[in-house]
Amino acid sequence: MDLHFLRLWDIYNPLLTETQREVTDLYFNCDLSLAEIAEQKGCSRQSVSDTLQKARRLMEEYEEKLHFSRLLTESSLAQSLMMANLVSWAQENLAPEQCAQLKQFIDRDYSEEAKALFESNREKLS
Repeated sequence: MDLHFLRLWDIYNPLLTETQREVTDLYFNCDLSLAEIAEQKGCSRQSVSDTLQKARRLMEEYEEKLHFSRLLTESSLAQSLMMANLVSWAQENLAPEQCAQLKQFIDRDYSEEAKALFESNREKLS
């Protein structure tokens, strides 16, 4: 499985045609072979291969122009480095119970709160 293209697919699949999206989903996410996809879609194996190649090329072009995957990766790495530095500092400068409390804040999953906050401010962010 090509993780690079899975990441690109996660980001750019809405920009693909419906057919490209379906074929790439079956290939990348459902792990079907070209022959299995061709049988399911009622087309040739070559047609599936061509669709995958074109979708891959398009996603690479989008990434070259927009850099969303690179920016997300860099942001994630920067956040990880910041958290590691914060934990290291806390271990050296805070009492153990304060360190434990800080670690709870860091380890907490904020995704649902972030989604709700985004949705409640969608108009302001657009």
